Amino acid sequence: MIEARWLFDIEMPRVDVIVHPQSIVHSMAEFIDGSILAQLSVTDMCFPIQYAVTWPERVPNTLPPLNFADLARLDFEEPRWDDFPALRLAQEAGGKGGTLPAVMNAANEIAVDAFLNERLSFPGIWETVGETMASHSLVEHPDLDTIVGADEWSRETAKSLIS
Repeated sequence: MIEARWLFDIEMPRVDVIVHPQSIVHSMAEFIDGSILAQLSVTDMCFPIQYAVTWPERVPNTLPPLNFADLARLDFEEPRWDDFPALRLAQEAGGKGGTLPAVMNAANEIAVDAFLNERLSFPGIWETVGETMASHSLVEHPDLDTIVGADEWSRETAKSLIS
């Protein structure tokens, strides 16, 4: 088994999925003493992406500040795995690592765009992503050019599955 490690040197079996409908909490880390630190921001993925690519540095941005008084509450739920098969695809991509996360992400972007433009059914999203991932030849330790190439290959493959 390939042991995939990502930005924060955490293996996929140690990553849990929790549904947070308000989309304010973008990540949480539990420490050995049981305490949890959370990364919260406005409902915009620009902030967590910025944090991921600039870590450990902090850089300014133009997003509005989070107003806790307006939140009222934060809800969390167990994921409904049977209702959302794409969660398992994400776990597979994260667990195998290499080029597969880029392939999954690119295929998902193409499939979601096709869904939003009424060219694909909602279940067609994860069916397209799954087929694209299944036909990909994994590169375990890719360089940046290989990742970019896998992204391009995935987009073309997903488009061909949809048309």
